[in-house]
Amino acid sequence: MVQIRIGRKVISDSDLNPYVIAEIGVNYYEIADKLSLELVDAAKLMIKRAKDSGADAVKFQIYKADRLASKNAVAYWDLKENPVANQLELFKKYDKLNFNDYEELAKYATNLCLDFIATPFDEESAKFVAQVSPAIKISSSDINNIPFLKLIARFSKPILLSTGAANVAEIYKAVSTIRENAENDIVLLHCILEYPVPYRDANLNMIRYLKSVFPDFIIGYSDHTLPDENMLLLTVAILLGARVIEKHFTLDKSLPGNDHFHAMDAEDLKKFKKNVGLIQEILGRYTKEPLKGELISRLHARRSVFAIKDLKPGDIITQDNIAIKRPATGIPPEFLDTILGKSVKKKVEKDQAITWDHLL
Repeated sequence: MVQIRIGRKVISDSDLNPYVIAEIGVNYYEIADKLSLELVDAAKLMIKRAKDSGADAVKFQIYKADRLASKNAVAYWDLKENPVANQLELFKKYDKLNFNDYEELAKYATNLCLDFIATPFDEESAKFVAQVSPAIKISSSDINNIPFLKLIARFSKPILLSTGAANVAEIYKAVSTIRENAENDIVLLHCILEYPVPYRDANLNMIRYLKSVFPDFIIGYSDHTLPDENMLLLTVAILLGARVIEKHFTLDKSLPGNDHFHAMDAEDLKKFKKNVGLIQEILGRYTKEPLKGELISRLHARRSVFAIKDLKPGDIITQDNIAIKRPATGIPPEFLDTILGKSVKKKVEKDQAITWDHLL
């Protein structure tokens, strides 16, 4: 069994109840505009909604745009959903909070018994995140950023490593780099680095593949698909072995911006948590044995040996004077060959179950 602890929760590969991360990311910016709130207040509102909907953690993205992208970095998202074609231009819209603001949000989440997790994108942000978060998330985009991986490893925090657009060799190198610098607990998140991910490209079987290649790690899933009506995609991910689920979170999917249209909202999250609860209930025990509720069925739905005519002492049991009928109050049919040819010692009435007491 593989298990690690992040914040308040022990995550085990044998436990179907996943660690659910509602990624607020930078979605609070549009929420603030819509509701005429300050950014911090909008973020707090989203944290509270995530808590009320069943999340174990909330996650933010912390960066300064000019440290993340050059002026020549072009968009890699769906321009129909977000027409901003330059990364630097987009990221500048979302780097207004300072570390004091994030610390306030971390304390607010903690007071709600939620883990505050963040993805840092530069050294200064990473050092800050290590101080306020029980785990550090590494973006798929940094899986080959070896100097950055070394830095984060040295904080000795659990690491959530997304694997979008990576091959196995790159994942191995990232994991090896982390482990060479510290003995961090690592969660490998299957991820497709596309916004949004068409269902045909979700490739959830990669969760099983990662489990087979990295059997000593907790495997999770960072999802960028559009939420389906019944949240089946995330539910299937759990059944395939994902024990950490990360998905963008919003209060309004219709808002503009990179991450609202493919995010889950509070109702989606509640549906998913309900699915998880149902799965836990219906899977039940592993070993096969009769349940308490089946005992009456064992008695009344199974069969036993019955007399089809009156039998008196001295009569011989033959195929012509017995039948196998319900209920199972007499000799079980598995002993038919044993009783054939035996003598009756006590009277048996027609359609009466034959017990061992009736025979010599």
